[in-house]
Amino acid sequence: MARIIDYALNADASKPLVMEAVEITTFRLRGCSVEEFIVANVEVDAWLRRQPGFRSRRIMEQADGSVADVLVWAAVTDGRAAADGLMDELADSPVHDLIDQRTVCWSVSPVRHRVG
Repeated sequence: MARIIDYALNADASKPLVMEAVEITTFRLRGCSVEEFIVANVEVDAWLRRQPGFRSRRIMEQADGSVADVLVWAAVTDGRAAADGLMDELADSPVHDLIDQRTVCWSVSPVRHRVG
């Protein structure tokens, strides 16, 4: 039977360890290039920078033409709260119209291993 060992450092063992989280959203674009989509995300990028726990964002075009939008958060709760807030606060953003909503796959998960 395999054992999972958490090697994360926790200087104060009396406090729970909060794990960094990664949010991954994949989707297909509707009527635009990935370059146009990135330009249209100026407002979203600025909004993300103001969110508690936000660390970074990467947008990439995959070999099959789909887009992966990857965000790093201080904790899963930060990523989930931001996802809810984005849909409320930026509901009118033109970015949503550029995404084929039927193809969206979204998750936010705790990081279990990290190098670097």
